[in-house]
Amino acid sequence: MQNDIAGKLKKQIGEYFVGKNDVTDKLLICLLAGGHVLLEDVPGVGKTTLAKTLAASVDMTFGRIQFTPDTLPGDVVGSSVFNMKTSEFEYREGAIQRQIILADEINRTSPKTQSALLEAMAEGSVTVDGTVYKLPEPFMVIATQNPVEFIGTFPLPEASLDRFMMRLSLGYPDHDEEIRMVKNFLEGKKTDAIGSICTAEDIIKLRREVEKVQIKDNVIEYARNIIDMTRKESSFVIGASSRAFLYLIRAAQADAFLRGRDYVKPDDIKDVAVCTLHHRLSLTSEAKIKKENVDSILKALILKVKVPMEKTED
Repeated sequence: MQNDIAGKLKKQIGEYFVGKNDVTDKLLICLLAGGHVLLEDVPGVGKTTLAKTLAASVDMTFGRIQFTPDTLPGDVVGSSVFNMKTSEFEYREGAIQRQIILADEINRTSPKTQSALLEAMAEGSVTVDGTVYKLPEPFMVIATQNPVEFIGTFPLPEASLDRFMMRLSLGYPDHDEEIRMVKNFLEGKKTDAIGSICTAEDIIKLRREVEKVQIKDNVIEYARNIIDMTRKESSFVIGASSRAFLYLIRAAQADAFLRGRDYVKPDDIKDVAVCTLHHRLSLTSEAKIKKENVDSILKALILKVKVPMEKTED
């Protein structure tokens, strides 16, 4: 059940966003699973390029919000403006009324403005002066943020982080990737020249196919055991939420779909578990003093969970 559209998307993104194929795969998983993505890393490693490349590869409306400390909620969701001719208030759309939103440096704006975006992510709609306005479908937010230690940042609270299906980190490119990046730059290879590969309707159809990917009870139980382990881990302040469990299952379905299968294997759960769960977990003070790492703890927990055996036909 390997999908040609997904393969073409991955190939085209790889031509403009050099290296980091695993990050590209995870981004496509979120797109097909109907989730939102948080890209976190130092400035200048390609977070914006990745988001713009995906948006240009799909024929969907695209909006970019550059968050700053003085960005207001109305800049995001829109506002009511009084029309002198009709003597009525009219809704003026905000930047959020697009299908793919690049929320750049989300942690540089105030918590009030952050919450305006996060409400839209959770509900698929915005409320302005008591009136609800639906957002276009499909809808996806790709938010970028600098590490929280940087000056002038407002860390996202746990409840807000839980709205993102995955948090991805790009890291610095390796030697060959960075050389290729420079060559692309010298050749004038820009995302503006990217042609769309598919339409919004195609993405909606793919999401429906992902929802049909089968997952057996023992695999669901396996995923649930991983969630339960995070709740029992003494190094975590709180464990993964029920929403995290749902996102883990849906992401695994999308992972299986991209691998050409119509059923989920335990390996699909393991493949998406860390990037789906790690931003929902915070270390205790004692764990921080010991300089423990969320990812390392998660990987160790996953190894402890018994993997269900696949049934074979006689």
